[in-house]
Amino acid sequence: MIETVRVQKFRSVEEMNAARVPVSQEDAFERFLRYCARYRSISPRTYPRGVFRYRSIEEAQSARQPTSRD
Repeated sequence: MIETVRVQKFRSVEEMNAARVPVSQEDAFERFLRYCARYRSISPRTYPRGVFRYRSIEEAQSARQPTSRD
């Protein structure tokens, strides 16, 4: 669902301050879900999914190294 936003033009700052502020009539939870979906699409996971077994701590640390953020 695409929401259209009306463009308003003002001749002065006083006219701008007197204008009504548009308030969204949609549910806040729906807006939150859209925000979360947008976030997931913009910043995907950088680590592989699943459970991994390692023989040593050194092997686990070396596997973790390329996916960690500095």
